[in-house]
Amino acid sequence: MTTEGASEPLASTRSFGQRSMWVDVLGLLSLVGVLVALYLALLWAPTEAVMGDIQRIFYFHMPSAWVALGPAFTVAFVCSIIYLVKRDLRYDRIAAASAEIGVMFTTITLVTGPIWARPIWGAYWTWDPRLTTTLVLWFIYVAYLMLRASSAPGHKRARLSSVFAIVGFVDVPVVFMSIRWWRTIHPLLISGKGMSLDPSMEFVLMFSLGVFTLLYVYLLIVRVRQEDLKSRVDRLRQQLLMR
Repeated sequence: MTTEGASEPLASTRSFGQRSMWVDVLGLLSLVGVLVALYLALLWAPTEAVMGDIQRIFYFHMPSAWVALGPAFTVAFVCSIIYLVKRDLRYDRIAAASAEIGVMFTTITLVTGPIWARPIWGAYWTWDPRLTTTLVLWFIYVAYLMLRASSAPGHKRARLSSVFAIVGFVDVPVVFMSIRWWRTIHPLLISGKGMSLDPSMEFVLMFSLGVFTLLYVYLLIVRVRQEDLKSRVDRLRQQLLMR
């Protein structure tokens, strides 16, 4: 009696993100960074002249979108390719963990966006190209997670998930370029002349981007470690059943 999951030797599992002091330090830095970002965004940053205090949600809206479109779904895409080449389930676990975090931050983006939009645009939601493509991206990766949840662990699930993640990533550059390709009411923050922000606002934004990226790294390490431990338990259970 054999299973696909059993083809990965127990000894070959590397403890990516194994619990250590530096992981705890990273988590502490992330927590402190988020608290400082809250202070800077809600109290220290100047009030925007036209939009008022509601604009402050921007300092969390954009970093959330950056984490999802930048490191989270990109890591899932790259690790899915590496898995298909090397057939190492460790990369499949990293891809899955990163996609989970990407869905979480995309959800934050889709929630904070309408809160910001209601007093500015007069509506919580419009079928703007940027909003629509982001919603499609969210559905794609939720479907990816549902596929994994409904399939047995092993190389078959990893192959299907990897192909799904690679194809789904096509929407990431579409989301990014949507405000340049189509007419949109979504603001264009970065142009050839740089950022159209007051220097103090730009500082808060860059700080928040750094903090959210740090938080992503910490969450990825913790989540992959959990998946590594779960994989070990599953293989030990399989070995006991085969005796």
